[in-house]
Amino acid sequence: MKEVQDLLGYRFKNRDLLTHALTHRSLSGDRSLGEDATEHNERMEFLGDAVLSLAVSQFLFETFPLATEGDLSIMKGYLVSRKVLASMADSLHLGSFLRMSNGEEISKGRKKQSILAGAMEALIASLYLDGGWHRTWKILLPYFQVELRKIPPLSLLDPKSKLQALAQLHFQLLPEYGVVSRQGPSHDPHFSVEVRVGQKLLGTGEGRSKKEAEREAAKAGLNSWASGERPLRG
Repeated sequence: MKEVQDLLGYRFKNRDLLTHALTHRSLSGDRSLGEDATEHNERMEFLGDAVLSLAVSQFLFETFPLATEGDLSIMKGYLVSRKVLASMADSLHLGSFLRMSNGEEISKGRKKQSILAGAMEALIASLYLDGGWHRTWKILLPYFQVELRKIPPLSLLDPKSKLQALAQLHFQLLPEYGVVSRQGPSHDPHFSVEVRVGQKLLGTGEGRSKKEAEREAAKAGLNSWASGERPLRG
């Protein structure tokens, strides 16, 4: 526990919270490690996810005052992803501090991305419960700054990639493109394409190739969502 606290630069007033955060569910019901072994960290993951979401939202809101809601959503989706959480956990060596069953350890549970990400969320919850919002924010901020530098500039993302990221964030679905019409001779065709997420029509586009029309449809979808005409949130 001392090593974890040294890495965080924080001393817990209630160390049971830290122990709880680092206890994997595979120990549930294992009395060999004491009564607290039944208190695994999944409930704390739930709270940590909410704290993380607010922290990342505030960080991005303050860092990018001119960014659109769509761009903020894309960046947030990256920063709260399992991959990034596991990376944060790895930088704190959380895998080596986790309390888990022998079976889970044999199956290399200390290196599993899902377990590390969950432990990081639980750790965030323990920091919040023990030290409050401002202390948690101060601890997390440097990690966000490091991870943010790994995101490719949003200006380099094509419209289809942006729309896909937004659709996955809000609907957990991928945009689907369909050809509405194809006109003109084979050597000079003209395509009209629409893009939908589920049953929601987001936009239509036209072009001399199917790819160009899809790109224009994605642009239209992004524009209509930003203007509130066909909000992606449903």
